[in-house]
Amino acid sequence: MIEFTDRITNEKARENAIRRFREKEIILPLFSQQKDPDLIPDKVKDRLKNIGLWEIHPLNLFRINWKNEARESGGLFGKVNYFEIPRSISGVKARILMLAGKWFPTGAHKVGAAYGCLAPRIITGEFDPTYHKAVWPSTGNYCRGGAFDCKLMGSNAVAILPENMSRERFDWLRNEIGCEVIATPGCESNVKEIYDKCWEIRRTRPDCIILNQFEEFGNAVWHYHITGNALEEVFRMEGSGRSRLAAYVSATGSAGTIAAGDYLRTIAPDVRVVASEALQCPTLLQNGYGGHRIEGIGDKHVPWIHNVRNTDMVTAIDDEDCMRLLRLFNEKEGVNFLMSEGLNREEAGTLPLLGISGIANMISAIKTAKYLELDSDDIILSLATDSAELYSSRLIELRENKGVYTEKQALRDFEKAIMGTATDNLKELSYRDKKAIHNLKYFTWVEQQQKDVDDLDSLWYDRGLWPKIFAQIGRWDELIEDFNERTGVLSGL
Repeated sequence: MIEFTDRITNEKARENAIRRFREKEIILPLFSQQKDPDLIPDKVKDRLKNIGLWEIHPLNLFRINWKNEARESGGLFGKVNYFEIPRSISGVKARILMLAGKWFPTGAHKVGAAYGCLAPRIITGEFDPTYHKAVWPSTGNYCRGGAFDCKLMGSNAVAILPENMSRERFDWLRNEIGCEVIATPGCESNVKEIYDKCWEIRRTRPDCIILNQFEEFGNAVWHYHITGNALEEVFRMEGSGRSRLAAYVSATGSAGTIAAGDYLRTIAPDVRVVASEALQCPTLLQNGYGGHRIEGIGDKHVPWIHNVRNTDMVTAIDDEDCMRLLRLFNEKEGVNFLMSEGLNREEAGTLPLLGISGIANMISAIKTAKYLELDSDDIILSLATDSAELYSSRLIELRENKGVYTEKQALRDFEKAIMGTATDNLKELSYRDKKAIHNLKYFTWVEQQQKDVDDLDSLWYDRGLWPKIFAQIGRWDELIEDFNERTGVLSGL
């Protein structure tokens, strides 16, 4: 039976957490406050004015939202952080609007997904911060977000990620957070090796709680409500009476972010939810496997928390195109070329907001617009989960391996990776296609990870299950309010 995190299971552990939070003056933000920061108490906002965005300070839990001011220090809240891909770059008539993950603490939106997994376990007594360590299996940003959340919540963290991920991730985890770091064999798509390490930890370390983003429904719940509402706000702000919400594009990854598509369908039933993945590892498109360089979207399996019924299309993106565009958007010669093609200075300033997976989402959006023959009344929503700032070492590697970047190379990359985008490696999913993708969960989750096959069937056949999963957030806020009242920290500010 699918388990819900909506009731207190261990009162002693909860009391330990309340005492720890009182001692360290930690306040848990409500999920409703992460959705709408206007609800955050003024006395919290007054203190945030003197705290840096990445600072290890408990009040930065209130900055886990899409509406932080675009400032490194002292910022408060405003409108959703987003930008538009200029038509001079996309080459399509449809508008492509993307949320910007750069302005989260840690520079990536995964800090929110991690909060959605850890906070419910603390307020229900499933996680005792005075005893347990939170294990964050990840292909990059999720373990960074989880480690950051743990630090702010007075808890210990263990980060697991592939050894071939960018150096910035390892350096920050070890030097800034000081958490235990475990590097597993392989690259972005080597998820099974991460799972194998989790089983070893389960057998040998009873003080560890595994918070696996690929199976933790808190990940999907957070994105359904917080990311989903942010996307809706962008559509309402930018749309007109003629505008259509045509598509939502998200890399599959852990299937947390794509859950925002479930929310968008409640306001726009005809929206196409598009799953983006790497061509070098076309798991959904071709039941395929392989390794790739699009950091942040681990593959070779279908996440337990992916509501596959709600996915309409799959696109596969060549990781070489992503690396080409990383240079085009961040090398001086590349930006100069784009400006000569009509990009203005303000538009050029938004390009570094795209990390590698954000670039893949952008290409997928272009593919979608071309395939569906969208026009100027159509809006595609997507997101840049992080920014180029987290990949400076990759740019250095590309310069070392491929030489100095030139405007001639910029022309080649622009023509190949953007203007050359076609509707190949794209599939519109029928009912049977969706069922086939869902069935792939069996091999990972039932055979390898010991899930119950009846639960697997429920995720497909029980139409009322997913709404119940997403509705847990209301109960979580009730428990958080009670938790904060018992610590007394908020009332004592």
